[in-house]
Amino acid sequence: MKTNYLALALIAGLSCAAANAADIGLSATAGTTGLGLHVSVPLQPKLNARVGFGYLNYDDTGSTSEADYNFKMKLRTFDVLADYFPMDNGFRMTGGLVYNGNKVDVNMKAKSGTQYVVNGTTYSAAQAGSINGSVDFKKIAPYLGIGWGNAVANKGWGFSADLGVMFQGSPRTSLTNSGCQATVAICTQLARDIAVEKTKLNDEVSSYKTYPVLRVGASYRF
Repeated sequence: MKTNYLALALIAGLSCAAANAADIGLSATAGTTGLGLHVSVPLQPKLNARVGFGYLNYDDTGSTSEADYNFKMKLRTFDVLADYFPMDNGFRMTGGLVYNGNKVDVNMKAKSGTQYVVNGTTYSAAQAGSINGSVDFKKIAPYLGIGWGNAVANKGWGFSADLGVMFQGSPRTSLTNSGCQATVAICTQLARDIAVEKTKLNDEVSSYKTYPVLRVGASYRF
């Protein structure tokens, strides 16, 4: 239901942009939400509506007390924002909602390529198969921030920057194995140990209830 509301808001924002085509401002950005593009249109003399997206894939590594992981970060955000300009310059205060499609694919690394250590127990990688999971977040996240740049103030090129926080809530984690080739008893014990390791992984990421947003880029008004 909330996703439907956000989709309606996006459509409304784009309709507003179409109705004010002469005042459309585009901003291309790069930052912690990936590579992005936003459309700005004026609503009032000091108030703009802004809709857009961020997208990027990249790899990282991390660990818990016993296990090492490869992480594949998938950044997917869609913003519906209001920019308020309290002074007669480019400083802005921003609030709105973000559809948070960010996700992390998790792959446990076998030590030396031959074995896993899960909850203190060593398993042959050949027998254990693969151990994978994910970390994802609440899909609708409020956003508050400040920034600089009014994409619709003047024709031509301008500068854009955002500094804020996306309130994404407690991360949700999953961790399972597939392709276990050991005995039933060993595979059952592996599943139990992975459940314990999932709890450790969840503890490692539980503090990431907010996501920092830092974006810089260039804007252009037609």
